[in-house]
This record gives sequence, structure tokens and C-alpha cells, in this order.
Amino acid sequence: MEHIRNIMQNNMTKAKIIGTGLSGLVGSRIVELLSSHYEFEDISRKTGTDISDKEALRKRLQNSQAEVVIHLAAKTNVDACEEDKPMGENGEAWKINVIGTENLIEACEKTGKKLLYISTDFVFDGENTPEGGYTEKDSPHPINWYAQTKYEAEKRVQNASVPWVIVRIAYPYRAAFEKGDFFRAIKNRLSQNLPIAGISDHTFCPTFIDDIAQGVSVLLEKDVTGIFQMTGSQALSPYEASLLIAKKFGYSQELISQTTREEYFKGKAPRPFNLSINNDKIKKLGAVLHDFSEGLDLIKEQLS
Repeated sequence: MEHIRNIMQNNMTKAKIIGTGLSGLVGSRIVELLSSHYEFEDISRKTGTDISDKEALRKRLQNSQAEVVIHLAAKTNVDACEEDKPMGENGEAWKINVIGTENLIEACEKTGKKLLYISTDFVFDGENTPEGGYTEKDSPHPINWYAQTKYEAEKRVQNASVPWVIVRIAYPYRAAFEKGDFFRAIKNRLSQNLPIAGISDHTFCPTFIDDIAQGVSVLLEKDVTGIFQMTGSQALSPYEASLLIAKKFGYSQELISQTTREEYFKGKAPRPFNLSINNDKIKKLGAVLHDFSEGLDLIKEQLS
């Protein structure tokens, strides 16, 4: 890994990174922002490799000169994952999030590659949240099937025999992408003068995806291992976030009403209450993690 730092310093040759999910919401922005320093290779069905195919995955990594694997691919729809729960290990959520990760770990071990795994704040239950937010030392306790599968994958990564990094992110958002995120879903409704029911009894730390890209770069350059929480630096409710979006982009705040988790998610997967996350550990390495208000300001600049 020493030569990756040297490459970053002299910028003569790009270090190579191979990864899953590099065409998705988060991954595509990482590629976009870091392509001046890194050469990316995407593992996906579109590029001929399915992470459920253990042998094909091993061959793909064997044929790659990359020393680092970034694993973003996952089934992330919380309610769709909950529908898989009765099928247990035979369900799609388990197969993608757990078995797919197991296959990638095994391929990394056979090829000697470092693994950077993208996880989620949802591994915590949001009950009795510590003052200052959950730290990397706090014990996860997932309360829905999506979170359970991601935590099971985390445990497998921690048992890997190769160097590994676990990065927990929360509610990623960005200026533009073909598929929506929570920010653009709210913004689009407000722009059409449609009402918004903002949940007032859930606390989250939305993460600007550009910050995730920069944070990944920091982790690679520093060549660290362990668990890092790469979340936005502001804890607020979806109701408060909706009001901020309306204010920043000039929409009517009167369109926004308050609702509860119980009302909004009735019949759906349970959601944690207070997901205040402490990101001090990665900020000490030099990562910049904006609060939600600052992130919206940056997006306004990008969209102007």
C-alpha cells in the first residue's frame, strides 16, 4: 500500500481500485471525483461479473492489478429487505448483502487485496443513544432485516484475514443522479407545490456524497484499517431537513407538516429513533464532513 501514497504524492501514475456498486448513487460520484488520482474498475453484472458467482469473482480480482477493493453493492431498500426476512438466508437481501460480501472477502483473501466495505448507520437501534452520538466503539443492535444483513456482513469483514476498513454512512445525498435520494425526493415535491409529511421523531445525519468521496480518498491515502463513521455533521429530523430544503431553495415551508415514524412507516419495516452518529474519528484523519445546511449550500452552487 506504500506505493499508493507515493502515487498520490507524485501523481505520475494512477493507483488502481476495483469495486462493486461503482455505477450507483454513491459509487458513481466517488469515481467521478477521484478519477484524477485513481483508475477504477467496476465489478457488476453489466461488466460480466456477479458477486454471487464465487469463482468468477476470484478470477476477476486475480486479473486485476488493483490492491484495494471497494464494496458498495447492496440491497438497500429497507422495506423490500424486510419482505425478504421470512426467507432468511434464502432471501435476496441475505444473498446480496451477506453472501455476496462473503464471496468478495474470500476473493480478497485469495488475491491479497485490501477491502473497504461500505456499511450503514442503521446497524444501531437508535434507543438510548449516547450523548454526542454513537461512536465506533458502541455495539450495533439492528432492528430491521436490512440492518441485520449489513451488520452480519460487517462481522464477516472483521474476521477477514486481509486488511479491511468498514465505513458507515447515513442517508447519502447529492446534487444530481438518474435515481433519486431523499433530498431530491423532497425537493421535487416542493418544486411542484406538493405537500410533504416530515417525520419529527426520527433523528439522522444526512451525508453529502462528495464528502464520502473525499473521505474514501483520505482512508486510502492514510492506509488505515478498522471501523470509521463517515456521516454528516448535523443530527436533525426529516421534518427539520424538509424545512431546510424549502428555505435554501425558496419553496413554501407551509407545504411541510409533521408526522411520526409510527404513522409514516405503518405496515413497513421498523426504523431507529435517534441515529445521531459521532464522526470524530475520521475527521481527525482530515476528512471534511459538512452539516446538512452546508451540504445544501454546496449543492445550490453545483446546480447554479
